[in-house]
Amino acid sequence: MVPLACVELPAFPLQLLLRHRPEWAHYPTAVVAEDKPQGLILWVNERARQHGVLPGLRYAAALSLAAELRASEVSPNEIRKAVKELTQRLMRFTPEVEPAAEDPGVFWLNGMGLQFLYPSSNQWARALHADIAAQRFQVNVVAGFTRFGTYAVAKIKKGITVFNNTAEERRVAHAVPLNRLDIDPDFRDTLFKLGIKTVGALLSLPPVGLRERFGPKAYRLHRMAAGNLWTPLDPYKSEEPVRQHRILDDPENDTTRLLFLIKQLLHPMLTTLAARAQALVALWLSFLVDRSGWLKEQIRPAAPTLDPGQILDLARLRLESMQFATGIIEIELGAESCGATAEQLRLFGEGPKRDLDAANRALARLRAEFGDDAVVQAKLKNGHLPEARFAWEPLSGVKLPRNDLNDLNVLNCPTAKVLVRRIMAKPIALPGGPRHTHEDGWLILGHKYGSVDKLSGPYVFSGGWWNKEIQRDYYFAETRRGAIAWVYYDRVRRRWFLQGWIE
Repeated sequence: MVPLACVELPAFPLQLLLRHRPEWAHYPTAVVAEDKPQGLILWVNERARQHGVLPGLRYAAALSLAAELRASEVSPNEIRKAVKELTQRLMRFTPEVEPAAEDPGVFWLNGMGLQFLYPSSNQWARALHADIAAQRFQVNVVAGFTRFGTYAVAKIKKGITVFNNTAEERRVAHAVPLNRLDIDPDFRDTLFKLGIKTVGALLSLPPVGLRERFGPKAYRLHRMAAGNLWTPLDPYKSEEPVRQHRILDDPENDTTRLLFLIKQLLHPMLTTLAARAQALVALWLSFLVDRSGWLKEQIRPAAPTLDPGQILDLARLRLESMQFATGIIEIELGAESCGATAEQLRLFGEGPKRDLDAANRALARLRAEFGDDAVVQAKLKNGHLPEARFAWEPLSGVKLPRNDLNDLNVLNCPTAKVLVRRIMAKPIALPGGPRHTHEDGWLILGHKYGSVDKLSGPYVFSGGWWNKEIQRDYYFAETRRGAIAWVYYDRVRRRWFLQGWIE
């Protein structure tokens, strides 16, 4: 048996599109990122390639090459769902299946240890091809020895290809045109201008120069094609069915007590579904009735949900309509699920409200034991220096936090992050003393905080001429450890100080 196989469904999102629009099969067809003139072409069929339409072109430019071009979008959710279904289907032929992260429709399968199930690699490859083709997909299967070699050959060889040795696989892979691979369009077009159109021609370029000119992705491609970069298979880990089971001590037929038991089993199931970003579509209730066998019932809410109240109400109605001749001795719950919305996950994850009375009672005990000055809060003040713009005042009672930044445009984006500036009451003098000049920015934090990779600034701050002269150059210092320090250089004292941190 060969150690590896690559299963490739050519232009897989395009195949999904043609299932919805079968009348487009005889035209140049493409999948676009956006159904707009400037939308990028992502996947194309062979008829479109014959007109010169390649991934990376704009929709308008592609129309100028193929006037009969048909194009539409395919949702990422539909692609992910189809890839997951195919992955689980391929796992019937080997337990280790890795779907390609950036090229949907490409799968690598581990063929080691299957010789007792499939006497030859040809039989294994034929079984894979027949199963996927039965689902009305175009599919290519290449059984070989390397990840890149099988992937590259699958892009040009239709049907089933089995290699007997690595030399044969390498020879065919080197002849694969670069425009068949899922590589950056700008990188591909630049190579075309240099006359580099195949994998073998790419390998003739010096790898170090390739990295300096085109970046790490081009360098990684070169190493993979040359066989100098080996990465192990990262197989898909199938999710266990969401189930709960309970064996009862004594037979039970009381509806109220049964509903209470179902409630105990339901909550951990919903927690598991929420952790997987899924919602409940249907709940299967299975009861083992004493001396009568298993009885199964399905509860289906009006829409996928994570609300236990809705599900328990439906379970109560179903239980009240059922008749049990004898008591129930076992209960099993099973869930059918689908992707949950962000709103469902947010509502499910909301915990109980904060108990302000309990917090105030705790603060009262602290004041009684350590004095009134032990419980304080920061209050903003008008001050010239950053460390003088707040003061500590006694805290009489806690209140719910309020976010006054919600009106900022940056927070209209749900993924926006708010940075918090932690100000020290008294700046800390950094190592070095006067011998470190204003230009020695990379030395300012020393070994304790990590070396500085980048300084942003300066933000000049001056004043105090009426009392004590102040001249500070503030900077944001990014360290190699990922921290951002707020520092300044005091021109009068000729020294660096740490004012705070950005979190």
